[in-house]
Amino acid sequence: MNYESIYFIGIGGIGMSNLARYFLSKGKRVGGYDRTESALTRSLQEEGASIHYQDDTHSIPAAFFDKEKTLVVYTPAVPASHSEFLYFREHGYVVMKRAQLLGEITSTSDAVCVAGTHGKTTVSSMIAHLLRQSHLDCNAFLGGILKNYDSNLLLSDKSKITVVEADEYDRSFHWLKPWIAVITSADPDHLDIYGTEEAYRESFEKFTSLIRPDGHLIMKKGIPLTPRSNQTVKVWSYGESEGDFHAENIRIGNGEIVFDLVTPSEIIRDISPGVPVKINIENGVAAAAATLLCGVTPDEIRGVMHTFRGAGRRFDFHIKTDQIVFIDDYAHHPRELSAAIGSIKALYPDRKVTAVFQPHLYSRTRDFAEEFAKSLSLSDDVILLDIYPAREEPIEGVSSQIIFDKIRAAEKMLCTKQELPDLLRKKEVEVLVTFGAGDIDRLVPEIERVLREKYLSGSK
Repeated sequence: MNYESIYFIGIGGIGMSNLARYFLSKGKRVGGYDRTESALTRSLQEEGASIHYQDDTHSIPAAFFDKEKTLVVYTPAVPASHSEFLYFREHGYVVMKRAQLLGEITSTSDAVCVAGTHGKTTVSSMIAHLLRQSHLDCNAFLGGILKNYDSNLLLSDKSKITVVEADEYDRSFHWLKPWIAVITSADPDHLDIYGTEEAYRESFEKFTSLIRPDGHLIMKKGIPLTPRSNQTVKVWSYGESEGDFHAENIRIGNGEIVFDLVTPSEIIRDISPGVPVKINIENGVAAAAATLLCGVTPDEIRGVMHTFRGAGRRFDFHIKTDQIVFIDDYAHHPRELSAAIGSIKALYPDRKVTAVFQPHLYSRTRDFAEEFAKSLSLSDDVILLDIYPAREEPIEGVSSQIIFDKIRAAEKMLCTKQELPDLLRKKEVEVLVTFGAGDIDRLVPEIERVLREKYLSGSK
């Protein structure tokens, strides 16, 4: 990369921001546009990036107008009508998708790529943490803020291994060249892009064909995919209780989970995931499998796994007391919601679980309304917010109501974002969890403040 300046359209996205951080670390001039200010954009500005929030070419700093020295990077979530995007296209700049750039950066490394409809952020974060604390170390481009390092980017001078969250949206993961590929799930999603469930799954099968001939494919047992990898690629299965890699002798209690990891060659005793929710047994098995194939030792896995603090917005505990529990989670697909609510109910079997859900995208709401309702009905109480539209225009007849009408939880209600804090002041809750991939996370500080004032008398 001989460019002096890198300009990002959509710089505040979790995947874009780690690339921005990467180029800042290389001493490049970094700038960009995002629709709204956020904690991510503020931290990038503190690190040296120039960011603005109006789609206006006049807001672009002069240093980025040299087309010979500036690379423009965009996310597929940016509409084709975006004026800055159009300007750079029409004036002959090199304009590159985020996924293509990530593929180029990681193409010369030993890439460990984690794909899946859900689970990929936690598994890739676990892998990165296990490698980072082992004798191998790693680089990592993650889809969440890894709490152990307060970053979504890890860099190493001594390691050739790079951990990558492989995003299936817009077929982005087809730009990658995995040494080790992990597939956690392939439940249909993004049907606004793919059209059919078959096309979605075919995209994952194409991803398996990109694995290096000397590589490995680790797939959750039972995923309905037919790998297209080279015959020399070693294929492994994993699961909570079955597969080449799986857990046995699972012990859950006193806020902890401990299990023994069964591998094709040995049993590693007494592994404890640092975030003790049931779904992290399966996630931990996948992460351990990948890192063992990298060369991490069993003792390193046992010693490091329990120090994993999780990724931001993945079972993110904000309050954890006998009086009140508050968790924030990114789940935005029915299978994710089912797994998350099931894990929370297992952790707190005798307490009322209240789920606040903000649906993400009109098209996803339309395509999976019945499945969303079934998943949310696993909780005791549901508070349903309006749809977060993201990149979409409204679809006639599609609102949160079509999910709400099918929910069978003991209690349920519709609510706006603005009304939620006041509602929680009046409502009795025991375990509260906020779900969604939109902007519900921006309410988290206020919700936490309300709950602390109500149940903990303002204690910290």
